[in-house]
Amino acid sequence: MLARLSIRDIILIDRLDIDFGSGLAVLTGETGAGKSILLDAFALALGARGEAALVRQGAEQGQVTAAFDVGKDHPASRVLAEHGLLADPGAADALIVRRVQFADGRTRAFVNDQPVSGQVLRALGAALVEIHGQHDERAFVEAATHRALLDAFGGIEADAAAVRRLWDERRACEAAVEAHRAEVERARREAEWLRHAVDELGRLAPQAGEETSLAERRTAMMQAEKSAEDLRATHETVSGPQSPVPPLATAVRRLERRAAQAPALIEPVVKAIDSALSALDEARLHLEHALRVAEYDPLELERIEERLFALRAAARKYNVPVDELAAQARRYEADLALIDAGAERLAALEGEAQAAATRYRGAAQALSAARRQAGAALEKAVNAELKPLKLERAQFSTQIDNEGEGPDGLDRIEFWVRTNPGTRPGPLMKVASGGELARFLLALKVVLADRGSAPTLVFDEIDTGVGGAIADAIGVRLARLSSGVQVIAVTHAPQVAARADRHYLITKDVLAKGKRVATRVIELAAERRREEIARMLAGAEITAEARAAAERLIRAAG
Repeated sequence: MLARLSIRDIILIDRLDIDFGSGLAVLTGETGAGKSILLDAFALALGARGEAALVRQGAEQGQVTAAFDVGKDHPASRVLAEHGLLADPGAADALIVRRVQFADGRTRAFVNDQPVSGQVLRALGAALVEIHGQHDERAFVEAATHRALLDAFGGIEADAAAVRRLWDERRACEAAVEAHRAEVERARREAEWLRHAVDELGRLAPQAGEETSLAERRTAMMQAEKSAEDLRATHETVSGPQSPVPPLATAVRRLERRAAQAPALIEPVVKAIDSALSALDEARLHLEHALRVAEYDPLELERIEERLFALRAAARKYNVPVDELAAQARRYEADLALIDAGAERLAALEGEAQAAATRYRGAAQALSAARRQAGAALEKAVNAELKPLKLERAQFSTQIDNEGEGPDGLDRIEFWVRTNPGTRPGPLMKVASGGELARFLLALKVVLADRGSAPTLVFDEIDTGVGGAIADAIGVRLARLSSGVQVIAVTHAPQVAARADRHYLITKDVLAKGKRVATRVIELAAERRREEIARMLAGAEITAEARAAAERLIRAAG
C-alpha cells in the first residue's frame, strides 16, 4: 500500500508530505484547492507523462516521491524481479519510487534510488496503483484488460497460463515441421549433385590434417634430395679409400711400440690420435644415418604431389579448406540420408504437431467454457451492485466472441453495458456517460476487489453529480472495498467522507503577502473532521443543523 507521498515544487505545491494507512482515506476541499494537482503529481510518480508546466514557477525542478509497503506476494515484486530491482533480502519491505521533473521538460525516474526508464516506472506503477475517474481510461476500462480480469474473477488464471504454454509448444512443433520440410525439399532438389559429391569424396577419402602432413613430408623429401650428394661425398671422405683412418691407426700402433722408451713424449700423442679416430667413427655413423633418412622413392614424391593436387582441387570445388573436406563429406552424406529418412521423420514431426494442436484446442475450449461460466457469474455480481448505485435500469454483460486460436485461447472478451431498457448495449467506454462510467467502475471494483486489482485504488471524484442515497451507496462500497485493498478517494460527497478511516483536508494558503499561494494538506481529527463534513453539507456558512447532520453521518458510518 501507499505509505507516504512527498511532493516538492509541483505547480502550487512547494512542500508537501502525507502519510497514508490502510483502509479508506478521503481527500476533500473546496474547488481549486489543489486536489487535481495532488493527483497529477501522484500520477507523475507512477510514470505518467511529464511536462515542464508541472514545475512550480521560479523552481528549477519539481520532485514527487511515493513510498510503498510491499511484501513478497505484492504484484510489483514480479516487475522488480524482471528488472533486477529487488531489495536486499534483509531489507525492509519498502519500495520508493521517485520522479524528478525539470523545468526544461526532461524527467528522471528512480526506484529505490536506482535510475530506471519511464517504461519500467509505468509497469511498476500499474502494479502498485490504479487511478479511476470519470474521464480516466488508464484503468481496466480498456477491452484489452477484460480477458485477464475475467480470468482473475473466475480463478482460471492457471488454466489460461496452461493454454499459453500449450500454444507455445504447438508453435514450436509447427516450426520444427516447417524447418524439417524445408530441409527435405532442399535436399531433394540437390539429390543428384549430392550423390556425385558423396561418391567423389568417398573415393578421395580425405582425412583431417592430411594436407599438412603430406606437405611436410614433401618438403622434407625435397630438402633431402639437395643434401644427399654432399652427404655421400663426405661419407666417402671419412670412410672411403682415401679415408685418413687406416694411416692414423697404423701410426698409433707404431707409436705404441715406442711408448715404453719415451712415455712422456708418446702417450699424449697417442691419446689425441685415439680421440680423433673415435670422432671420425662417430661422424661416419651420423653420415650413414643421414644417408638412410635422405633416401626416398621418387615415385613416393610423385604420389604425394598427386594427392595434394587432388585434395586441393576438391577443396576449391566444394569451397571449403582441405581439412574440412571430411566434415563436408559427412554433411553431404547426412543430406542424402535426410532424403531417404526425411519422409519418415517428417511424418513423425507432423504427428507431434498434430498432437500439440489437439492438446491446445482441448485446453482452449475448456478455458472458453470456464470463461463463459465466469462471465455469467460476473454479470450477476456486478448487476447486483448497480441498483444501490441508482443504475437499476442498467445492465452489465460480458461479451465473449470467438476471435480464433491464439496464445490467450479462443476468446475476445469485452465488458458491455446497456444504460436503459430498449437501448442497444455496447462497449463500456462508448455507452456509459461520465457519472455512469464511474459507478460502473466502482461496481466492478467491488466485485473484483480481491482478484485482478492493484493493492492501492484511487478514485477521483466518482461521486460528482450525485447525492443523497447514491452518494451513500458509493461510500458504502468504497468502505467495503477498503477492507481488502487500500482506497484513496477525492470526494465532494459528505456521505463518502463520513465513512473514511482517514480524512485529509486540502486547502490553498496565501503566502508572501498575497504574492503567491500554496496547497496544503492536513489530516483532520474528530472535531475538525465533523466541521469539514458540515461545510460539505452546508456550503460557505456552517449552521448548527449542518453540524448535527454531519454528526449523524459519522455515527451512521461508524
